[in-house]
Amino acid sequence: MGVFVLSVEGRLLDMGALKEIPAVGTVQGLAFSSTEGREVYRHSASHILAHAVKELFPQAKLAIGPAIEDGFYYDFDIDRPFSPEDLAAIEKKMAEIIKKNSPFTRREISKKEALEMFGKMGEIYKMELIEALPDETVSLYEENGFTDLCRGPHVPGTGRIKAVKLLSVAGAYWRGDEKRKMLQRIYGTAFDSKEDLKKYLEFLEEVKKRDHRKLGRELDLFSINEEIGAGLILWHPNGALIRKTIEDFWRGEHLKTGYKLIFSPHMAKLDLWRRSGHWDFYRENMYSPMEVEGVEYEIKPMNCPFHIEVYKSSLRSYRELPIRYAELGTVYRFERSGVLHGLLRVRGFTQDDAHIFAREDQIEDEVQRILDFTLFVLNTFGFYNYDIYLSTRPEKYVGSDENWERATNALRLALEKKGLKYAVDPGEGVFYGPKIDIKVKDSLGRAWQCSTIQVDFNNPERFDVTYRGSDGQEHRPIMIHRALMGSLERFFGILIEHYAGAFPLWLAPAQVDVLTIAERHAEFALKVAEALRAEGIRAETNLENEKINYKIRISAMRKTPYSVIIGDKEVSEEGSALSIRKRSGETVGPLSISGFIELLKDEINSRR
Repeated sequence: MGVFVLSVEGRLLDMGALKEIPAVGTVQGLAFSSTEGREVYRHSASHILAHAVKELFPQAKLAIGPAIEDGFYYDFDIDRPFSPEDLAAIEKKMAEIIKKNSPFTRREISKKEALEMFGKMGEIYKMELIEALPDETVSLYEENGFTDLCRGPHVPGTGRIKAVKLLSVAGAYWRGDEKRKMLQRIYGTAFDSKEDLKKYLEFLEEVKKRDHRKLGRELDLFSINEEIGAGLILWHPNGALIRKTIEDFWRGEHLKTGYKLIFSPHMAKLDLWRRSGHWDFYRENMYSPMEVEGVEYEIKPMNCPFHIEVYKSSLRSYRELPIRYAELGTVYRFERSGVLHGLLRVRGFTQDDAHIFAREDQIEDEVQRILDFTLFVLNTFGFYNYDIYLSTRPEKYVGSDENWERATNALRLALEKKGLKYAVDPGEGVFYGPKIDIKVKDSLGRAWQCSTIQVDFNNPERFDVTYRGSDGQEHRPIMIHRALMGSLERFFGILIEHYAGAFPLWLAPAQVDVLTIAERHAEFALKVAEALRAEGIRAETNLENEKINYKIRISAMRKTPYSVIIGDKEVSEEGSALSIRKRSGETVGPLSISGFIELLKDEINSRR
């Protein structure tokens, strides 16, 4: 629907700045279809939100209001929480401001003038922001008598915002500091058409239906108990069965692929984490040490130092390399309560971790093997779409620049030889080395960070890791850190939402429900269930004195893939013609018990 902001040599400017643009330079008009355009559009909507709140709640103090992915928010200091009725009133006021189509006007004033102006208005948060600015002038944006501190740009006028919706309210500490005041954050979104907003709101409804926390309760998969502690997961029998299935698959495939399985303790002396560099570079994510008999210990945030010590427990030859260690290792990381989110952000989780010790000339081939293995595992769980990123050296790092360059090139060449498309993510490597990150896309198209491959020249040096080369001399191996699923907790949360709780047969906690029409059918139903269980099929029975339609509905709510209906006919034919129903409502068969078992095994073994 047309451009509303300018990009001049990569710098974003208001449309009104067109006359100030020099004759030489690349000028591009941006619309909502561009990432930068959407950000400007939604930031402008955030300005209108602040205006509406000040109209309705003059006592509210303004903080910040940036655009974010898929929307915007604004933080307010107000003496009571915003209610749903308040949001409706604010949204109505925003519509009035938009309808007036007042132009956005930019002006610059000195810091001193700005401090005086916002001081008179009592806007203490704006004053704090101004004082932190390095420049001696600040920019303001005005529309219809409302002024806000902003570097811009904005759309030309309020009427340019075509469709806006306020979504929710949450608490947020000022500047993310839990020692500062808790503010009220209003989240919203804005689109360039009412139709696109409608589609997005429908998408949000689908996201809400698939929320793993909601489905976790309904399907009795897991819980988080405040008596135990925030961010610590209790796996219920149904969830534990799925986890066992995932772990069995994981271990089996690792043994097939030449990995050796190991186990490591949950804590170690603090000196181990000093030596690894975690205490210097990762301390904010670690818990306070505990003292045991005068020695400081730390619960582990990572598994890697333990794997190094296993490697060092024997003398190693170049003929043994690569050595691949794998562990489903539970780690503990300090996450602030405000960011904890069901299974997706926790304090204790199990990584599907592995560390490979290899010669430098083996790195490229080994990374290619890991990429193949990673994509096989992701495909097995139903993830076929993904984005790949090559993350380079961060601001804080250890090791030589030469080693970083060699490690980055090894990852790059492996990706290119596999023909995989990737984007460079500058500065997002870990402190000890560059990495490849793979973000899977779920059934709703949302991206999730799961798999990572990291090349590490640093820890082998820190721990003096060596092998005996063909020349009889000691050499330093390269270490590759690798996770396919990331953490089991997070991956399980993603799986729940990807499948909306309707897991494929091989993962489902109950694979078959055997349902009776009447009490007289119970004995035969138990025999059918026993026959299924004897073949490794997870079968459950419902022998309650309830109507069959009710039992079928309960089975569908439990999202069990198959149900078998047992009545007079099935009993009289002694299981030669079972009535079978899929959770979709589709009927199968009739099949004999053996035929049904064959069908189930084929589907389970194919993991489809």
